[in-house]
Parts: sequence; structure tokens; C-alpha cells
Amino acid sequence: MEKSFKAIGQKAQVLPEQVAEQIKELIIVNKWEAGHKLPNEFEMADQLKVGRGTIREAVKILVAQNIVEIQRGRGTFVSDKPGVVDDPLGLSFMSDKHKLALDMCETRLMIEPQIAEIAAKRATAENIQDLERLCKLVEDKIHQNIAHTQEDVDFHEAIAACTGNQVVQQIVPIIQSSIMLFIDITKSGLKHHTIEEHRMLVEAIKEHDTKKANEVMTAHIKQNQRNIELIIGESKKGDKNVEKSGT
Repeated sequence: MEKSFKAIGQKAQVLPEQVAEQIKELIIVNKWEAGHKLPNEFEMADQLKVGRGTIREAVKILVAQNIVEIQRGRGTFVSDKPGVVDDPLGLSFMSDKHKLALDMCETRLMIEPQIAEIAAKRATAENIQDLERLCKLVEDKIHQNIAHTQEDVDFHEAIAACTGNQVVQQIVPIIQSSIMLFIDITKSGLKHHTIEEHRMLVEAIKEHDTKKANEVMTAHIKQNQRNIELIIGESKKGDKNVEKSGT
């Protein structure tokens, strides 16, 4: 049976944060999935015994936390991946993108090979089918010379999904922001490496070869790391040449 709101009004001051917490609790308890429509502003105000202004402020808090989203003319809905914001680590505000790319590679090396290993151990037939689909989608876009950033991210998130670990599945999208950064820095270089290594990852997971999955993921990230280092080296040489020509 679905839980409903409890009246929290009739107090000296009801903070929007209190209302936001109750809405959040109902989403969790009732297992409302992405796209579920919340009661309208009038209904929530009536059930909670608070003013509509308090409801509006509470909803703003939840929108900022990516828990709900407002669709004009339609209502308020549970967000896709509620609570997961686009840049929780503030990576976009780090000015040295080259250092950030290398730091993210280092972080990925600490985490993703182990994720790949667990994925190989636990992947279901459905997981593997999804990986094969995404692997081919990335390949097709590379061959057509079409941007494949999002598909690359989706591929790595699908590997995380193979683990069945819900925490890992929340962490990996944050880590994968480095893929977008990497592709931007390298201008989508090493496309042939991407195709080959993705295929090898899928094969290792399909065969439930944990050791191979770990090794291939490690090699994949290290290849990215080497390419970034090369780009940084060339960039520094270019800067020095500009300085010399300007003197």
C-alpha cells in the first residue's frame, strides 16, 4: 500500500527543508521511479497542512538536488537518477584540464579494473547482450566519424551495471565524466584502440574471465593516460615555440 503525506503544519514555522525531506522519503518508501508524477501543489499543501509557498520552496530544493524535475504545464516528476547531479565533485571548475585528465586516469586505474573483474564474474546474459549492443554502437559511430562520447560513457556504465552493485552504478557516472574530458582533449584520438579494447572487454566479460577483464581495463585506461601525456607534451612544446617567436 502506497504511503501518503503526513500533516506537518500548524506549527510556528514549517521550513521548506522539512517538506522537502518528507517528499524525498515518500519517493524512497513508495519506490517511485523516474517519471512518476507527484501530487500537484494544491494537493501537497492540503495534505501537509502548509502554505503553497512552502511547497514551492521545497520543490525548488528537490530540483536543485536532481530529485524531481518540473515539466511546465504537466507537473512535477521524479528525476532520472534522482539525487545524482551532473558535476558533484566540481570537476568543471578545475582550470587545469590536462592535470585533471591525468588525475582522473589515475583514479580510474584505482577503481575500474576491479569493477571490470567483478563484472566478468557476475554478468548476466542480458548484461552481456547490452554490452555487445553498446560496443557495436560505439564502433558504428567511430566508423561514420560521428561523435561517440555519450555512447562511450554508456558502455562503461553498462560494465558497472554488470556488477549488480548499486553503489558502483552511482559512482561510475561521476568517473565517466573523465571520458568526456579525455575525448575533448585528444580530439577523439586513438579510435582504433577504443574499438579493439572495447571488444576485448566484452569478450572477457562474456567468458567470465575475471583476470583478463581486469588486465584489459587496466591497459585501456593506461593507453588513454599515455595519449594524454603525449598531448600535454606537444602542447607545452607549442607554448615554448610561441614564447620564442614572440621575443
